[in-house]
Amino acid sequence: FRELAIQISEQFQALGSALGLRCSALVGGVDIGQQAISIARHPHVVVATPGRLFDHLSNTKGFSLRTLKYLVLDEADKLLNKDFEQTIEAIMNIIPKERRTYLYSATITKKVNKLQRACLTNPVKIEAASKYSTVCTLEQQLCITPAKDKDIYLVYILTKKSGRTAMVFVSTCDSTLVLSRILCILGFKAVPINGQMSQSKRLGALNKFKAGVCNILVCTNVASRGLDIPSVDMVINYDIPTNPKDYIHRVGRTARAGRSGLAISLANQIEILFGFYGNIEKHIGKTLPLYQKDEKEVMLWADRVSDAKRLSKMETQKRDSSRKRKRKSE
Repeated sequence: FRELAIQISEQFQALGSALGLRCSALVGGVDIGQQAISIARHPHVVVATPGRLFDHLSNTKGFSLRTLKYLVLDEADKLLNKDFEQTIEAIMNIIPKERRTYLYSATITKKVNKLQRACLTNPVKIEAASKYSTVCTLEQQLCITPAKDKDIYLVYILTKKSGRTAMVFVSTCDSTLVLSRILCILGFKAVPINGQMSQSKRLGALNKFKAGVCNILVCTNVASRGLDIPSVDMVINYDIPTNPKDYIHRVGRTARAGRSGLAISLANQIEILFGFYGNIEKHIGKTLPLYQKDEKEVMLWADRVSDAKRLSKMETQKRDSSRKRKRKSE
């Protein structure tokens, strides 16, 4: 959400500068004092993450939203999950009841509907599709892999699609670091982004990807929503999203604004057996065709990938021991 808030703020500044519009971005990971100076200038628009906005409402002298006219909740379904629900509720209790509220979401959950009933008077609902769907310009495929060889299949796909911009989604923050390091050792231009990185490192990684310095972004779901990355050719689900709605958000990073795109999802036989992708197919209303591959050609990468994983592990151990020595010396 931090990157999304900064991105939206930049758009307000770009479009509103000629009109003298003032906009403040309030996000975590950035000096709160500098933000206090910004909001002391009485911005017309505040773009914020819930936690940092509540911090300022509670602790920044002179800051309030008494004159608030419009409240926009972007990615409303995510804002109302257990991570943000209490903070959003606290903010709702502070801001004026007389306001116009807008809820935006690609997926409508029970909590979004609940908030709509509780907070909106005579609401108007604008729905682009009656069911969860993906765009017709998006080609979606399923690649069945042995669990132990998933890295090999990923490298094979990236090699076959060489030169394309790709977002590779994994389930943990550690996996973004490990996988991007393996890919870099193999000669790919990959960069990681996850929620545990500092704000400056996250923005740095995102800017490298957007500028084309790196063409592979290895990421967690932190990059699956809202970010405006103009051209992503391909999305690869290295790890299965546990929620079908997360799948929709992930693959929605490609095939945007009428362009074509490709989404390839890796799955082993156990994941297929337990119906993880069957649930996704049920939600999107289509069966994912199999990705066509040459198994012998895939396994030609086995030794190189194994060597890269070994080197990556050695680099990690060396870096960890160096950090331990540094902490001891301090």
